[in-house]
Amino acid sequence: QVQLLESGGGLVQAGDSLRLSCAASGRTFSTGAMGWFRQASGKEQEFVAAIRWSGGSTFYADSVKGRFTIARENAKNTVYLQMNNLKPEDTAVYYCARSEIYDGSTFDRVRGYQYWGQGTQVTVSS
Repeated sequence: QVQLLESGGGLVQAGDSLRLSCAASGRTFSTGAMGWFRQASGKEQEFVAAIRWSGGSTFYADSVKGRFTIARENAKNTVYLQMNNLKPEDTAVYYCARSEIYDGSTFDRVRGYQYWGQGTQVTVSS
């Protein structure tokens, strides 16, 4: 059974950086994908970034391109989200997710993932 635990959220000022971590428990994996989604208050969850586990290809929402970087550490079943030049509109609860099988048509959709973390709050003040 896969369990995901996010950490690294906090309250920062616009322009600051923050790094989120997500550790997956259980058996190590070498395929599939992991992603980050976020949900602002009163809004639907939206895709932020994803990474294919085997090859490491990355994908980003247009809103975070050039500012956020997703990376993985295979041996630790861990994915990171480095967030630079944070903006108030980045304020949200950030969720880590795991998909057992990468699917090019659903990697950026909530329905494409089977396992989810509890979320970590990121608040960016101006």
